[in-house]
Amino acid sequence: MTSADDPTPDVPLTRRAARLAQQRQPHRTRHVRWSRRRSVAGIFAGVAAVGLAAAYIGPAGLAMAYTPPADETTVYTGMVANAQSLSVAGDASAVVDLGRGNYETYEKPKPPPVIAASTASSSSSGGSSGPLLYTGGGSSAEWMSAAGIAQSDWGYVDYIVSHESGWNPNATNRSSGACGLVQALPCSKVPGNGYDPVDNLRWGTGYAVGRYGSWEGAYAFWVSNNWW
Repeated sequence: MTSADDPTPDVPLTRRAARLAQQRQPHRTRHVRWSRRRSVAGIFAGVAAVGLAAAYIGPAGLAMAYTPPADETTVYTGMVANAQSLSVAGDASAVVDLGRGNYETYEKPKPPPVIAASTASSSSSGGSSGPLLYTGGGSSAEWMSAAGIAQSDWGYVDYIVSHESGWNPNATNRSSGACGLVQALPCSKVPGNGYDPVDNLRWGTGYAVGRYGSWEGAYAFWVSNNWW
């Protein structure tokens, strides 16, 4: 028996025919299945988000809204009470006054200034410390004789001393500090007093012999170099 719209006879479909018919409409079936899966996943995700928010916000809100009663003992109040009990547990009458306000200061005395002998006797040299300027008399011959210089060397000594200091016992080189007849450098090397003519010539003899072998050798070097 057939209908007016469908000329195909109403024949029961076999399993193979039904399978083929289902394969002809794959997109519609798969679309329906994926839509259902997405809907279910979205529902589960929303429920999970609400649960997490409630788990975090709920306890915090309750804690902020909670007002403890006046007689409730917390950990903090217990610690404060214990500290106060420890601070007043001792006998206040047994406290001894240490007398911290009673003390005396001690100031170490300063040592008296030391006045060097050279400084005390420097008034004759114009107020500067160091060897004293020569104020005695004498002649060049007397000084060389007193210094133990042989007369055979007096001519060499006279030439050097005349060019170095002009036989002025107090001659001083302002730039180098050389002093005395032979311009000893430094002046402190002279045993005794660098401005004493006899002490200065004795030092000059040791310098001439030690450096040049003799006063004659010192004279020869001075003539060639204009210094010694």
